[in-house]
Amino acid sequence: MIAQSVREQLQSIVGPKWFKDDTETLVSYSYDATPLYQAMPDGVVFPASTEEVSEVMKVCAGHKIPVIARGAGSNLCAGVVPVQGGIVMVMTRMNRLIEIDQDNLTATFQTGLNTKQFHTAVEATGLFYPPDPSSMIICTMGGNIALGAGGLRGLKYGTTKDYVIGLEAVMANGDILRTGGKLVKDVAGYDLTRLLVGSGGTLAIITEATVKLVPKPDFRRSMVAIYSDLQSAARSVSQIVANRITPCTLEFMDRATIRVVEDFARIGLPVDAEAILAIEQDGDESMVERDLQRIEELCRKEGAIQVKVAATPEEGAKVMEARRSALAALSRLRPTTILEDATVPRSRIADMVMEVQRIAAKYDVQICTFGHAGDGNLHPTAMTDARNAEEIHRVEKAFEEIFEAAISMGGTITGEHGVGMVKAPYLEWKVGASGIDIMKRLKLAFDPDQLLNPGKLFAETRKRIVLTDGPGEGEGEGRSEAREAGQVRANEQERQTESELESKQDRQGRQDQQEHSLQLAEETQQRVRRAGTGSEEGLS
Repeated sequence: MIAQSVREQLQSIVGPKWFKDDTETLVSYSYDATPLYQAMPDGVVFPASTEEVSEVMKVCAGHKIPVIARGAGSNLCAGVVPVQGGIVMVMTRMNRLIEIDQDNLTATFQTGLNTKQFHTAVEATGLFYPPDPSSMIICTMGGNIALGAGGLRGLKYGTTKDYVIGLEAVMANGDILRTGGKLVKDVAGYDLTRLLVGSGGTLAIITEATVKLVPKPDFRRSMVAIYSDLQSAARSVSQIVANRITPCTLEFMDRATIRVVEDFARIGLPVDAEAILAIEQDGDESMVERDLQRIEELCRKEGAIQVKVAATPEEGAKVMEARRSALAALSRLRPTTILEDATVPRSRIADMVMEVQRIAAKYDVQICTFGHAGDGNLHPTAMTDARNAEEIHRVEKAFEEIFEAAISMGGTITGEHGVGMVKAPYLEWKVGASGIDIMKRLKLAFDPDQLLNPGKLFAETRKRIVLTDGPGEGEGEGRSEAREAGQVRANEQERQTESELESKQDRQGRQDQQEHSLQLAEETQQRVRRAGTGSEEGLS
């Protein structure tokens, strides 16, 4: 509950219309696009300028009130759930494209700007901003920056972090920080710009950004390679890159995903194929045609049973849109869809997909896999039902084992979604105790009172599951590991006891959270996801 005096201060900063604490608004901003996570804020503000953000932060800092910066809410890591209450700061009023500088090849904007609208405006000038998250039609540029968003074009062009060159941000005490600028070179001190990109609103609230642009490619063409086995598809990916060809897009879908997407998009995908690669190249027309011809040769050599090159740009666009619709298509199958983003070296893609299939069978859960084959960023996606606590527990155990498998193959727990609350228990698996320690020290330096987006990144570390080669298929064995001691195993009986206790606690905690979430959703019915400024979009 926000004290009346604080409420009046916030209203005086943003205006009475732009501070809300009615039940409908609070519930609307109590969750994001991540299933199973929900917590009520105490109030919601909609600032219109960096100065208003600064003044709001000063008030909240003075009263030790947590602040959670939010874009459109489309993130998949529970990155903006107000787990400790406080104020949700919605940035979507700050949506101005300030400048497209064609001399310096940069663009500057407020961070509430919609990503698709930004792309459209930039391309109208003959320039190009490559990062293209699948949620671009709803997410915000600020959300992309906060979580280091990727996208389909990451293999050739890189991700959000590779394009942000300057930021304006508000610190936890209300001070305004400016980093970088329209510069190709700048090594003046620590790279604070890179530090803030991907920090998930835990270090500062980003209000304005400058990104670099590139010339828009002259030509683009797509193709689909169809396979009867996963290994052939994976070998094709490796061969394409080994032959010094870097496609704009190199996407993978397994059989289960192909069937669901085709049922959704109706574009003629081969539903009996074991896997497909959706490939796109851009650039000079002669270079594109040459690359696609060579890619077709490589795919056929590695076992593709069919290769289809799009006859028109429109046909190619349908293929890529079908791939972008994978999550929407899968979400039609069950009431709850949980999408993750375990990432491995591209040479281990087939191994990872087969491991996901093994783990799904072991825990008797439905998991489809698609993703960015060119950079090893896969999206194992579970279709389940939040009302079935026992099944949700099996899904969580499956993903825990999937994260461990990714790390054991030289990968990571998240390639583009961010850590948030979802991956926080596993972060130490990836970065180690020393990594966690230095991150916590950085957090304290920026935010000594822990007010900015609390409850994200850091959590009690889950017991490490060590995968071994001993058990047969479906019989994977787990052991507690003292990671810092290097491969030290705990006694098996002790592991089982701890695991059973942890499972019971996890199950009860999740069940309580689910019941609370369902109760809130029931109370608001159709009002959920409507805010005072109009319909809610989804994050970032």
